[in-house]
Amino acid sequence: MGASLRMPPASSPYHPHNTLIHRRFSMELQRTLAKSASLSGAALHNGGNVTLTIHPAAAGHGYKFRRTDLPDEPIVDALVDHVKTVERSTTLVQGNAKIQTVEHILSALAGLGVDNALIEMDANEPPIGDGSAAPYVALIQEAGIIDQESVRAPFELGQPIHLETNGGSIMSVFPHTGFKISCTQANHDGRFTQYLSLEITPEVYAREIAPARTFVHYEDVKDLMEKGLIKGGSLENALVIRGESVLSKEPLRFQDEFVRHKILDIIGDLALAGRPLRGHVVAVRPGHGPNTELARAIAKRHSDILAMAPTPVTSAAPVMDINEVMRVLPHRYPFLMVDRVVEFDGETKAVGVKSVSINEPFFQGHFPGHPVMPGVLQLEAMAQVASIVMMRKTENTGKIGYFMSADEVKFRKPVFPGDTLFIHVEMLKARKNLGKASCKCVVNGDVVSEGVLLFGIINK
Repeated sequence: MGASLRMPPASSPYHPHNTLIHRRFSMELQRTLAKSASLSGAALHNGGNVTLTIHPAAAGHGYKFRRTDLPDEPIVDALVDHVKTVERSTTLVQGNAKIQTVEHILSALAGLGVDNALIEMDANEPPIGDGSAAPYVALIQEAGIIDQESVRAPFELGQPIHLETNGGSIMSVFPHTGFKISCTQANHDGRFTQYLSLEITPEVYAREIAPARTFVHYEDVKDLMEKGLIKGGSLENALVIRGESVLSKEPLRFQDEFVRHKILDIIGDLALAGRPLRGHVVAVRPGHGPNTELARAIAKRHSDILAMAPTPVTSAAPVMDINEVMRVLPHRYPFLMVDRVVEFDGETKAVGVKSVSINEPFFQGHFPGHPVMPGVLQLEAMAQVASIVMMRKTENTGKIGYFMSADEVKFRKPVFPGDTLFIHVEMLKARKNLGKASCKCVVNGDVVSEGVLLFGIINK
Protein backbone atom coordinates (compact mmCIF):
# COMPACT_ATOMS: atom_id res chain seq x y z
CA MET A 1 0.00 0.00 0.00
CA GLY A 2 2.98 2.34 0.45
CA ALA A 3 4.48 1.66 -2.98
CA SER A 4 4.75 4.36 -5.61
CA LEU A 5 1.68 4.70 -7.80
CA ARG A 6 1.63 4.93 -11.59
CA MET A 7 -1.71 6.09 -12.98
CA PRO A 8 -3.00 4.99 -16.39
CA PRO A 9 -3.65 7.88 -18.76
CA ALA A 10 -6.95 9.72 -18.32
CA SER A 11 -8.19 8.31 -21.64
CA SER A 12 -7.78 4.73 -20.39
CA PRO A 13 -10.89 2.87 -19.21
CA TYR A 14 -8.75 1.73 -16.26
CA HIS A 15 -8.08 5.25 -15.01
CA PRO A 16 -9.77 5.54 -11.56
CA HIS A 17 -12.02 8.38 -12.73
CA ASN A 18 -13.49 6.05 -15.37
CA THR A 19 -14.17 3.05 -13.13
CA LEU A 20 -17.11 1.78 -11.12
CA ILE A 21 -14.93 2.05 -8.01
CA HIS A 22 -14.57 5.78 -8.56
CA ARG A 23 -18.31 6.21 -9.04
CA ARG A 24 -19.09 4.26 -5.86
CA PHE A 25 -16.23 5.85 -3.91
CA SER A 26 -17.37 9.40 -4.75
CA MET A 27 -19.52 10.20 -1.75
CA GLU A 28 -22.82 12.03 -1.92
CA LEU A 29 -23.34 14.87 0.52
CA GLN A 30 -26.54 15.68 2.36
CA ARG A 31 -28.44 18.65 0.97
CA THR A 32 -30.69 21.32 2.40
CA LEU A 33 -32.24 24.59 1.27
CA ALA A 34 -30.19 27.71 0.66
CA LYS A 35 -32.85 29.95 2.23
CA SER A 36 -36.46 29.94 3.40
CA ALA A 37 -39.41 30.29 1.02
CA SER A 38 -43.19 30.42 1.48
CA LEU A 39 -46.43 29.84 -0.36
CA SER A 40 -50.10 30.17 0.62
CA GLY A 41 -53.32 28.60 -0.58
CA ALA A 42 -56.29 26.42 0.25
CA ALA A 43 -55.92 22.94 1.74
CA LEU A 44 -57.53 20.03 -0.10
CA HIS A 45 -59.43 18.29 2.67
CA ASN A 46 -60.22 20.92 5.31
CA GLY A 47 -60.60 23.73 2.75
CA GLY A 48 -58.95 26.36 4.97
CA ASN A 49 -56.26 28.80 3.93
CA VAL A 50 -52.72 27.97 5.01
CA THR A 51 -49.23 29.41 4.64
CA LEU A 52 -46.38 26.94 4.35
CA THR A 53 -42.72 27.93 4.72
CA ILE A 54 -39.77 25.65 4.09
CA HIS A 55 -36.57 26.38 6.04
CA PRO A 56 -33.01 25.07 5.81
CA ALA A 57 -32.11 22.48 8.44
CA ALA A 58 -28.91 20.98 9.85
CA ALA A 59 -27.40 17.75 8.55
CA GLY A 60 -29.11 14.72 10.05
CA HIS A 61 -32.30 16.73 10.74
CA GLY A 62 -34.45 14.96 8.15
CA TYR A 63 -37.95 16.27 7.47
CA LYS A 64 -39.94 17.84 10.29
CA PHE A 65 -43.19 19.82 10.38
CA ARG A 66 -43.86 22.65 12.81
CA ARG A 67 -47.37 23.88 13.64
CA THR A 68 -47.00 27.60 14.32
CA ASP A 69 -50.73 27.95 14.99
CA LEU A 70 -50.61 25.77 18.11
CA PRO A 71 -49.29 26.62 21.60
CA ASP A 72 -45.54 25.94 21.92
CA GLU A 73 -45.37 25.34 18.14
CA PRO A 74 -45.04 21.53 18.34
CA ILE A 75 -42.84 19.54 15.97
CA VAL A 76 -44.02 16.48 14.07
CA ASP A 77 -41.26 14.23 12.72
CA ALA A 78 -42.00 12.98 9.22
CA LEU A 79 -41.52 9.31 10.09
CA VAL A 80 -43.69 6.28 9.40
CA ASP A 81 -44.05 5.63 13.15
CA HIS A 82 -46.28 8.72 13.28
CA VAL A 83 -48.63 7.72 10.45
CA LYS A 84 -52.17 7.84 11.83
CA THR A 85 -54.53 7.57 8.88
CA VAL A 86 -54.11 6.91 5.17
CA GLU A 87 -57.55 7.58 3.68
CA ARG A 88 -57.06 9.63 0.48
CA SER A 89 -53.93 11.18 2.03
CA THR A 90 -51.23 10.45 4.57
CA THR A 91 -51.73 11.96 8.02
CA LEU A 92 -49.11 12.18 10.78
CA VAL A 93 -49.86 12.59 14.48
CA GLN A 94 -47.26 13.22 17.18
CA GLY A 95 -48.48 14.21 20.62
CA ASN A 96 -51.37 16.63 20.18
CA ALA A 97 -50.21 17.84 16.75
CA LYS A 98 -51.60 16.52 13.47
CA ILE A 99 -50.37 17.10 9.92
CA GLN A 100 -52.65 15.96 7.12
CA THR A 101 -51.82 15.33 3.43
CA VAL A 102 -48.03 15.35 3.79
CA GLU A 103 -47.25 13.34 0.67
CA HIS A 104 -46.92 16.11 -1.96
CA ILE A 105 -44.44 18.35 -0.09
CA LEU A 106 -42.42 15.31 1.06
CA SER A 107 -42.44 13.96 -2.49
CA ALA A 108 -41.05 17.22 -3.86
CA LEU A 109 -38.29 17.38 -1.24
CA ALA A 110 -37.29 13.74 -1.69
CA GLY A 111 -37.67 13.85 -5.46
CA LEU A 112 -35.33 16.83 -5.75
CA GLY A 113 -32.79 15.26 -3.41
CA VAL A 114 -33.27 17.53 -0.38
CA ASP A 115 -32.39 15.58 2.78
CA ASN A 116 -33.03 18.12 5.54
CA ALA A 117 -35.84 20.67 5.84
CA LEU A 118 -38.13 22.22 8.44
CA ILE A 119 -41.66 22.64 7.07
CA GLU A 120 -43.57 25.31 8.97
CA MET A 121 -47.36 25.68 8.68
CA ASP A 122 -50.05 27.77 10.36
CA ALA A 123 -52.67 25.03 9.91
CA ASN A 124 -52.79 21.23 9.89
CA GLU A 125 -52.66 20.70 6.11
CA PRO A 126 -50.39 22.06 3.33
CA PRO A 127 -51.82 24.01 0.40
CA ILE A 128 -53.06 21.74 -2.39
CA GLY A 129 -52.06 24.13 -5.20
CA ASP A 130 -53.03 22.58 -8.52
CA GLY A 131 -53.13 19.06 -7.07
CA SER A 132 -49.59 18.20 -8.13
CA ALA A 133 -46.13 18.65 -6.60
CA ALA A 134 -45.17 21.30 -9.18
CA PRO A 135 -45.88 24.26 -6.82
CA TYR A 136 -43.56 22.69 -4.24
CA VAL A 137 -40.86 22.07 -6.84
CA ALA A 138 -41.07 25.77 -7.75
CA LEU A 139 -40.90 26.70 -4.06
CA ILE A 140 -37.80 24.55 -3.49
CA GLN A 141 -36.16 25.95 -6.61
CA GLU A 142 -36.91 29.45 -5.34
CA ALA A 143 -35.21 28.60 -2.04
CA GLY A 144 -32.27 26.91 -3.77
CA ILE A 145 -30.50 23.68 -2.78
CA ILE A 146 -27.02 23.50 -1.24
CA ASP A 147 -24.65 20.72 -0.18
CA GLN A 148 -23.85 20.14 3.47
CA GLU A 149 -20.68 18.82 5.04
CA SER A 150 -22.13 15.50 6.19
CA VAL A 151 -22.24 12.41 4.01
CA ARG A 152 -25.58 11.22 2.64
CA ALA A 153 -26.36 7.69 3.81
CA PRO A 154 -29.13 6.11 1.71
CA PHE A 155 -30.45 2.71 2.67
CA GLU A 156 -29.49 0.03 0.18
CA LEU A 157 -31.14 -3.27 0.97
CA GLY A 158 -29.40 -6.56 0.31
CA GLN A 159 -32.56 -8.66 -0.02
CA PRO A 160 -35.97 -7.86 -1.57
CA ILE A 161 -38.95 -6.73 0.50
CA HIS A 162 -42.41 -7.83 -0.60
CA LEU A 163 -45.92 -7.29 0.74
CA GLU A 164 -49.48 -7.78 -0.48
CA THR A 165 -52.68 -6.28 0.94
CA ASN A 166 -56.21 -7.61 1.24
CA GLY A 167 -57.25 -4.92 -1.24
CA GLY A 168 -55.12 -6.42 -4.00
CA SER A 169 -52.12 -4.08 -3.81
CA ILE A 170 -48.66 -5.54 -4.36
CA MET A 171 -45.59 -3.61 -3.18
CA SER A 172 -42.02 -4.82 -3.59
CA VAL A 173 -38.58 -3.28 -3.54
CA PHE A 174 -35.52 -4.97 -5.00
CA PRO A 175 -31.79 -4.23 -4.72
CA HIS A 176 -30.75 -1.54 -7.20
CA THR A 177 -27.89 0.94 -7.45
CA GLY A 178 -30.21 3.91 -7.97
CA PHE A 179 -33.85 4.73 -7.20
CA LYS A 180 -36.32 3.33 -9.69
CA ILE A 181 -40.11 2.93 -9.59
CA SER A 182 -42.19 0.67 -11.83
CA CYS A 183 -45.89 1.19 -11.20
CA THR A 184 -49.16 -0.20 -12.52
CA GLN A 185 -52.27 1.82 -11.64
CA ALA A 186 -55.86 0.63 -12.14
CA ASN A 187 -59.15 0.88 -10.29
CA HIS A 188 -61.32 -2.11 -9.43
CA ASP A 189 -62.94 -2.37 -12.87
CA GLY A 190 -59.72 -1.84 -14.84
CA ARG A 191 -60.55 1.58 -16.26
CA PHE A 192 -57.59 3.77 -17.17
CA THR A 193 -55.04 1.06 -16.45
CA GLN A 194 -51.61 2.65 -16.86
CA TYR A 195 -48.01 1.53 -16.41
CA LEU A 196 -44.79 3.51 -16.14
CA SER A 197 -41.23 2.68 -15.13
CA LEU A 198 -38.71 5.44 -14.43
CA GLU A 199 -35.29 5.91 -12.87
CA ILE A 200 -35.95 8.76 -10.45
CA THR A 201 -33.43 11.60 -10.47
CA PRO A 202 -34.09 15.24 -9.53
CA GLU A 203 -34.27 16.18 -13.20
CA VAL A 204 -36.63 13.33 -14.09
CA TYR A 205 -38.78 14.02 -11.04
CA ALA A 206 -39.22 17.72 -11.82
CA ARG A 207 -40.04 17.07 -15.48
CA GLU A 208 -41.93 13.77 -15.51
CA ILE A 209 -43.53 13.28 -12.09
CA ALA A 210 -44.08 16.55 -10.20
CA PRO A 211 -46.64 18.05 -12.67
CA ALA A 212 -49.01 15.03 -12.42
CA ARG A 213 -52.22 15.96 -10.58
CA THR A 214 -54.27 14.06 -8.04
CA PHE A 215 -57.44 12.39 -9.24
CA VAL A 216 -60.69 10.97 -7.91
CA HIS A 217 -63.52 8.85 -9.30
CA TYR A 218 -66.83 10.70 -9.61
CA GLU A 219 -68.73 7.98 -7.76
CA ASP A 220 -66.43 8.45 -4.72
CA VAL A 221 -66.93 12.21 -4.40
CA LYS A 222 -70.20 12.09 -2.43
CA ASP A 223 -68.79 9.58 0.08
CA LEU A 224 -65.65 11.67 0.61
CA MET A 225 -67.69 14.82 1.18
CA GLU A 226 -69.89 13.03 3.72
CA LYS A 227 -66.70 12.10 5.60
CA GLY A 228 -65.71 15.76 5.76
CA LEU A 229 -62.93 15.41 3.19
CA ILE A 230 -62.07 17.28 -0.05
CA LYS A 231 -63.69 20.52 1.19
CA GLY A 232 -61.11 22.43 -0.84
CA GLY A 233 -61.34 20.15 -3.86
CA SER A 234 -62.30 21.48 -7.29
CA LEU A 235 -61.59 20.89 -10.95
CA GLU A 236 -58.72 23.35 -10.55
CA ASN A 237 -56.79 21.03 -8.26
CA ALA A 238 -57.99 17.52 -9.15
CA LEU A 239 -58.92 15.34 -12.08
CA VAL A 240 -62.33 13.68 -11.84
CA ILE A 241 -62.87 10.37 -13.65
CA ARG A 242 -66.49 9.92 -14.73
CA GLY A 243 -67.10 6.86 -16.84
CA GLU A 244 -64.69 7.00 -19.75
CA SER A 245 -64.25 10.79 -19.43
CA VAL A 246 -61.87 12.93 -17.40
CA LEU A 247 -63.23 16.21 -16.03
CA SER A 248 -60.69 18.99 -15.55
CA LYS A 249 -60.17 22.73 -15.97
CA GLU A 250 -57.29 21.98 -18.34
CA PRO A 251 -56.27 19.08 -20.61
CA LEU A 252 -54.31 16.15 -19.29
CA ARG A 253 -50.65 17.04 -18.83
CA PHE A 254 -49.64 13.46 -19.71
CA GLN A 255 -51.62 10.69 -21.35
CA ASP A 256 -50.65 8.54 -18.34
CA GLU A 257 -51.05 11.28 -15.73
CA PHE A 258 -52.78 8.96 -13.24
CA VAL A 259 -49.88 6.52 -12.87
CA ARG A 260 -47.42 9.41 -12.71
CA HIS A 261 -49.33 10.85 -9.76
CA LYS A 262 -49.27 7.42 -8.12
CA ILE A 263 -45.47 7.45 -8.43
CA LEU A 264 -45.46 10.97 -6.97
CA ASP A 265 -47.36 9.66 -3.93
CA ILE A 266 -45.07 6.63 -3.58
CA ILE A 267 -42.02 8.90 -3.41
CA GLY A 268 -43.64 11.09 -0.75
CA ASP A 269 -44.86 8.19 1.36
CA LEU A 270 -41.54 6.30 1.18
CA ALA A 271 -39.78 9.44 2.44
CA LEU A 272 -41.36 8.52 5.78
CA ALA A 273 -38.89 5.62 6.06
CA GLY A 274 -36.48 8.25 7.37
CA ARG A 275 -33.67 8.07 4.83
CA PRO A 276 -33.17 7.97 1.06
CA LEU A 277 -33.66 4.61 -0.60
CA ARG A 278 -31.53 2.84 -3.16
CA GLY A 279 -33.77 0.23 -4.72
CA HIS A 280 -36.24 -0.66 -7.45
CA VAL A 281 -39.82 -0.27 -6.21
CA VAL A 282 -42.40 -2.35 -8.07
CA ALA A 283 -45.96 -1.32 -7.24
CA VAL A 284 -49.28 -2.73 -8.42
CA ARG A 285 -52.36 -0.71 -7.41
CA PRO A 286 -50.49 1.37 -4.83
CA GLY A 287 -52.17 3.70 -2.36
CA HIS A 288 -51.23 5.57 0.78
CA GLY A 289 -51.90 2.50 2.94
CA PRO A 290 -49.69 0.09 0.94
CA ASN A 291 -47.09 2.83 0.38
CA THR A 292 -46.68 3.54 4.09
CA GLU A 293 -46.65 -0.18 4.90
CA LEU A 294 -43.71 -0.54 2.53
CA ALA A 295 -42.05 2.46 4.20
CA ARG A 296 -42.57 0.73 7.54
CA ALA A 297 -41.01 -2.49 6.23
CA ILE A 298 -38.00 -0.57 4.87
CA ALA A 299 -37.52 1.23 8.19
CA LYS A 300 -37.75 -2.08 10.06
CA ARG A 301 -35.22 -3.72 7.76
CA HIS A 302 -32.80 -0.88 8.46
CA SER A 303 -33.37 -1.07 12.23
CA ASP A 304 -32.80 -4.84 12.10
CA ILE A 305 -29.43 -4.23 10.45
CA LEU A 306 -28.50 -1.74 13.17
CA ALA A 307 -29.62 -4.18 15.86
CA MET A 308 -26.97 -6.63 14.64
CA ALA A 309 -24.32 -4.30 16.07
CA PRO A 310 -23.56 -5.55 19.62
CA THR A 311 -22.80 -2.05 20.90
CA PRO A 312 -25.21 0.87 21.33
CA VAL A 313 -25.12 3.68 18.80
CA THR A 314 -24.37 6.87 20.72
CA SER A 315 -23.70 9.44 18.03
CA ALA A 316 -26.26 11.57 16.23
CA ALA A 317 -24.66 10.95 12.84
CA PRO A 318 -26.01 8.11 10.67
CA VAL A 319 -24.31 4.73 11.02
CA MET A 320 -23.16 2.88 7.91
CA ASP A 321 -24.18 -0.63 6.91
CA ILE A 322 -22.08 -2.81 4.62
CA ASN A 323 -23.54 -1.30 1.44
CA GLU A 324 -22.70 2.21 2.62
CA VAL A 325 -19.20 1.09 3.65
CA MET A 326 -18.63 -0.26 0.14
CA ARG A 327 -19.68 3.05 -1.38
CA VAL A 328 -16.83 4.69 0.53
CA LEU A 329 -14.10 2.05 0.44
CA PRO A 330 -12.80 0.59 -2.82
CA HIS A 331 -11.87 -2.69 -1.07
CA ARG A 332 -13.78 -5.88 -1.84
CA TYR A 333 -13.67 -9.54 -0.82
CA PRO A 334 -11.41 -10.92 0.49
CA PHE A 335 -9.78 -7.66 1.58
CA LEU A 336 -12.71 -5.67 2.94
CA MET A 337 -12.17 -5.65 6.73
CA VAL A 338 -15.14 -3.53 7.88
CA ASP A 339 -18.69 -4.92 8.11
CA ARG A 340 -20.32 -1.72 9.39
CA VAL A 341 -19.66 1.54 11.20
CA VAL A 342 -21.70 1.78 14.41
CA GLU A 343 -20.62 5.15 15.74
CA PHE A 344 -19.36 8.53 14.60
CA ASP A 345 -18.27 11.18 17.07
CA GLY A 346 -17.91 14.48 15.25
CA GLU A 347 -15.51 14.48 12.30
CA THR A 348 -12.55 12.83 14.04
CA LYS A 349 -13.75 9.61 15.71
CA ALA A 350 -15.48 6.44 14.58
CA VAL A 351 -16.07 2.84 15.63
CA GLY A 352 -16.20 0.10 13.00
CA VAL A 353 -17.09 -3.57 13.40
CA LYS A 354 -15.59 -6.70 11.86
CA SER A 355 -17.20 -10.06 12.67
CA VAL A 356 -14.46 -12.69 12.46
CA SER A 357 -15.75 -15.95 10.95
CA ILE A 358 -14.03 -19.32 10.58
CA ASN A 359 -14.86 -18.93 6.88
CA GLU A 360 -12.35 -16.08 6.50
CA PRO A 361 -10.01 -17.08 3.64
CA PHE A 362 -6.84 -16.31 5.65
CA PHE A 363 -7.61 -19.08 8.17
CA GLN A 364 -6.86 -21.67 5.49
CA GLY A 365 -3.15 -20.90 5.70
CA HIS A 366 -2.63 -18.92 8.92
CA PHE A 367 -2.21 -21.52 11.65
CA PRO A 368 -5.05 -23.71 10.27
CA GLY A 369 -4.78 -26.02 13.29
CA HIS A 370 -4.97 -23.05 15.64
CA PRO A 371 -6.74 -20.26 13.68
CA VAL A 372 -5.70 -16.76 14.69
CA MET A 373 -6.47 -13.54 12.78
CA PRO A 374 -3.22 -12.10 11.37
CA GLY A 375 -2.13 -8.92 13.13
CA VAL A 376 -1.41 -7.22 9.80
CA LEU A 377 -5.08 -7.62 8.86
CA GLN A 378 -6.10 -5.99 12.13
CA LEU A 379 -3.93 -3.05 11.07
CA GLU A 380 -5.65 -3.08 7.71
CA ALA A 381 -9.05 -2.95 9.46
CA MET A 382 -7.85 0.10 11.41
CA ALA A 383 -6.64 1.73 8.18
CA GLN A 384 -9.99 1.16 6.46
CA VAL A 385 -12.02 2.72 9.28
CA ALA A 386 -9.59 5.65 9.34
CA SER A 387 -10.11 6.08 5.60
CA ILE A 388 -13.87 6.27 6.15
CA VAL A 389 -13.35 9.03 8.73
CA MET A 390 -11.07 11.00 6.41
CA MET A 391 -13.41 10.67 3.43
CA ARG A 392 -16.32 12.16 5.42
CA LYS A 393 -14.69 15.59 5.12
CA THR A 394 -15.99 17.59 2.18
CA GLU A 395 -12.54 18.54 0.93
CA ASN A 396 -11.58 14.86 0.62
CA THR A 397 -14.52 13.87 -1.57
CA GLY A 398 -13.20 11.99 -4.61
CA LYS A 399 -9.81 11.36 -2.98
CA ILE A 400 -8.27 8.21 -1.56
CA GLY A 401 -6.09 7.53 1.50
CA TYR A 402 -2.91 5.48 1.12
CA PHE A 403 -1.53 3.71 4.21
CA MET A 404 2.07 4.96 4.53
CA SER A 405 3.42 3.80 7.89
CA ALA A 406 2.49 2.33 11.27
CA ASP A 407 4.11 3.32 14.56
CA GLU A 408 3.75 2.17 18.16
CA VAL A 409 2.14 -1.06 16.96
CA LYS A 410 1.32 -3.60 19.66
CA PHE A 411 -0.48 -6.94 19.38
CA ARG A 412 -1.72 -7.73 22.86
CA LYS A 413 -4.08 -10.69 22.52
CA PRO A 414 -4.96 -13.18 19.76
CA VAL A 415 -8.21 -12.82 17.81
CA PHE A 416 -10.08 -16.06 17.14
CA PRO A 417 -13.00 -17.10 14.90
CA GLY A 418 -16.26 -16.01 16.52
CA ASP A 419 -14.78 -12.80 17.92
CA THR A 420 -16.25 -9.44 17.08
CA LEU A 421 -13.60 -6.82 16.41
CA PHE A 422 -14.50 -3.25 17.37
CA ILE A 423 -12.16 -0.88 15.54
CA HIS A 424 -11.78 2.49 17.30
CA VAL A 425 -10.21 5.33 15.33
CA GLU A 426 -9.36 8.91 16.31
CA MET A 427 -7.82 11.27 13.78
CA LEU A 428 -4.90 13.14 15.35
CA LYS A 429 -4.04 15.21 12.29
CA ALA A 430 -5.87 15.77 9.02
CA ARG A 431 -3.95 18.24 6.90
CA LYS A 432 -4.40 18.85 3.20
CA ASN A 433 -2.41 15.83 2.02
CA LEU A 434 -1.68 13.96 5.25
CA GLY A 435 -3.68 12.13 7.89
CA LYS A 436 -2.58 10.60 11.19
CA ALA A 437 -4.81 8.36 13.30
CA SER A 438 -4.62 6.64 16.67
CA CYS A 439 -6.32 3.25 16.37
CA LYS A 440 -7.11 0.20 18.45
CA CYS A 441 -9.02 -3.05 18.04
CA VAL A 442 -11.15 -4.25 20.96
CA VAL A 443 -12.68 -7.68 21.65
CA ASN A 444 -14.98 -8.17 24.64
CA GLY A 445 -13.80 -4.89 26.12
CA ASP A 446 -10.08 -5.78 25.88
CA VAL A 447 -7.61 -4.06 23.54
CA VAL A 448 -6.16 -6.74 21.28
CA SER A 449 -4.08 -4.50 19.00
CA GLU A 450 -3.25 -0.82 18.55
CA GLY A 451 -1.11 1.55 16.55
CA VAL A 452 -0.66 5.03 15.14
CA LEU A 453 -1.16 5.07 11.37
CA LEU A 454 0.01 7.63 8.82
CA PHE A 455 -1.85 8.22 5.50
CA GLY A 456 -1.25 10.13 2.34
CA ILE A 457 -4.41 11.70 0.86
CA ILE A 458 -4.27 11.98 -2.92
CA ASN A 459 -6.60 12.61 -5.82
CA LYS A 460 -7.58 9.50 -7.69
